[in-house]
Amino acid sequence: MSKNVKNMTLAAMFLAIGLVLPLFTGQIPQIGNMLLPMHIPVFLCGLICGWQYGAIVGFILPLLRYSIFGMPIIFPTGISMSFELMTYGFIIGFLYNRSRWQCIISLYRSMIAAMAAGRAVWGIVQIILLGLSGSGFTWQMFMAGAFLNAVPGIILQLILIPVIMLELNRTGLVKFKKQHTAVINTEKKQ
Repeated sequence: MSKNVKNMTLAAMFLAIGLVLPLFTGQIPQIGNMLLPMHIPVFLCGLICGWQYGAIVGFILPLLRYSIFGMPIIFPTGISMSFELMTYGFIIGFLYNRSRWQCIISLYRSMIAAMAAGRAVWGIVQIILLGLSGSGFTWQMFMAGAFLNAVPGIILQLILIPVIMLELNRTGLVKFKKQHTAVINTEKKQ
């Protein structure tokens, strides 16, 4: 199977997981806002399939979920989530795949950078959308929506995603790449 077909298949699986996972929160927005169930498959898609697939799945997921289930509400939440999740998938995939070593430290660096960038993009899109509708978006609204209300989900992501990646590495399905090992082996041969 070619790498593109494999990545497209995995991306479709992550999209399906992203559609179904929020059902476990019972379609209750307050719980969904705290646990952020759609974020997990987007992060994993960016890590495993690459930034292109992570960005596409991230952008499509909230819009497709709204068209199927009516959640999240499309304006402004669904639209801003599309840009936020697109940023997550892009940043984590881009940084992780360009890292010198693809290991747990690189994973955390990429994930934290993606979380910060995604929340910044979410805030910018909220400002634009709410400004167009004549509503305001305050600093307090940004802090509450991007960080304070999301702490349980952020903690869940920081624990669950590395655990999943470690298990995938252990089973050999997704291998951490350690370039420094190849360099050491080359130096020993000389």
